[in-house]
Amino acid sequence: MKCPACGQWNRASMPHCLKCGVPLNIDTASRLVWKDSLKDEGGAAAYIRIDEYGQANSAPDARDVLAGEMQDLKKRKKEGEEKQRLLRKSMQDLESGLSIQSQEEAEAPPHMDHPAEQTTTLRMKRISPEGLAAEREAEIRHRVRYMDDTGSLIEPRSYDTVYSDAVADRHFAYSSSLPHRMSSRLGRRKKISRVLLILVLAAALGTGGYFTFRYFSDRRAPLSAESSAIVTGSMLDDLAAHTIRIPGKDGSQIYVRELHASYVVENGYATIQVADHTWYDNYDGVLEPTMSVTLNPFLKTASGKQTPLEPVTYQIEIPLSPITLDSPDALRTEVATTMATISITVRPGSRVLINGEDCSDMVSSVTGEMSYNATVQPNGDNVFTIVVRSQYCRDNSLDVTLYRAPQEIPLDLAVGTYGTTYDDVIKVSASTLPGAYVEVTSPYSDLDITNLNTTGKFSFNAIFTKIGNNTISISSSFPGKKTSIVEHTVYYVPPAYKYTPSAWPLHAEGYSELLSNMNYRASYGQVYVITGVVQYSVSDKPQMVVINSSE
Repeated sequence: MKCPACGQWNRASMPHCLKCGVPLNIDTASRLVWKDSLKDEGGAAAYIRIDEYGQANSAPDARDVLAGEMQDLKKRKKEGEEKQRLLRKSMQDLESGLSIQSQEEAEAPPHMDHPAEQTTTLRMKRISPEGLAAEREAEIRHRVRYMDDTGSLIEPRSYDTVYSDAVADRHFAYSSSLPHRMSSRLGRRKKISRVLLILVLAAALGTGGYFTFRYFSDRRAPLSAESSAIVTGSMLDDLAAHTIRIPGKDGSQIYVRELHASYVVENGYATIQVADHTWYDNYDGVLEPTMSVTLNPFLKTASGKQTPLEPVTYQIEIPLSPITLDSPDALRTEVATTMATISITVRPGSRVLINGEDCSDMVSSVTGEMSYNATVQPNGDNVFTIVVRSQYCRDNSLDVTLYRAPQEIPLDLAVGTYGTTYDDVIKVSASTLPGAYVEVTSPYSDLDITNLNTTGKFSFNAIFTKIGNNTISISSSFPGKKTSIVEHTVYYVPPAYKYTPSAWPLHAEGYSELLSNMNYRASYGQVYVITGVVQYSVSDKPQMVVINSSE
């Protein structure tokens, strides 16, 4: 750009001459044409984000959106500053003396009656104070209409008459009502223009600030539901569960991260039912009686964008694994044998640990019953800790204590000695202190003490004289030591073909005889035949029922 004052060539982008400092009258619009051509007219780049569950979220980068808004705000700010500068300059020019006339007024011929009806474009030029009177006289020569004392319009006279009257009577030129109205009109226009400009600038700045505030507010605060979610207890497949109702707009989708599933909002709510065991099925640690769980729902749009909603937190109760001790009858029992049977009933498929040993394979898959042969040492209390973990339950445990008195003379039955049998005679093996004296105090036969003095082992045949529990009793003594006694109970039930022929009929006379000799008949396990209907059960251990025999 060539400087109009000194002729120095300058870059077109320079606002002032580098040599003399004179402002370069460069059209701003034409100067920025090349910059506008470099602007990216397309929208902000779209970013596709995929979370750890494969959910796609396509949205413009927040930084690009913020940068665009800040750039637009800066542009409006510069435009406002430029308008304010022009407004201040125009006000200074008006105060020093300006002649303002419309383009149509300057170009319209004198004979036009209503030039003000045309669209008016104001322009301004600086004149000297001496030329102000001449300018006003020219206006009067072109535009003035005469008015009488009452304010009525009089037809304009010829150009020469108006001019001569204006020169002859300067008072008329400066006191004419039309220039006075034009001056008032120009004053009102200036005030209106100033007020409008201030309002436009205030609206632009307020709008920019509002959208900027909304943008940062939306980024800081997640979208919350219209109201809190509703959580109620329920049942799902005969198991404890909870039903969660999340409010939302009908037709929209709610995605739950923990469940990896989406739910459609119907009748104002997205209904989700979650079984309680879902939260601890794969938990390996020790479970507490209660657990606090949290759902993180997201509002899912058609484009795949997910907006977080208010988390839903509630409490669940974790039930204990069921376990029933069948034998022994109490948690602490005194025994006199090396082997003792512990029987329990659990839920089929449960995991059972006894003193840390996994015994799950001993559990019946149908009834859940389990029998464990415990080795009992003669050292007082022998504690057996049973831990059960059933499906959808937390660990349950119980301690079974088998007490066996300490022995000065060791005396034990062989491992594997029967606890139940169908035979009325079984062979029993035992061991004691070599050279000790042994005695079998229960019914027996064929006592073998051949190796007693060398190894301390001996054996015999135990004979069971009654149906039901039969006790095997053995004692071992040695000079200078306390005698040791071992007792072992075997439950004997022969096949039906053996005891049925010996059963007694229970008619009226037989019932009277039974009542008279109840203890004696029970001690020998006398069998009776009773025909009737079971009315109800009295107990399971021992098994007792009431039968109506009608006789």
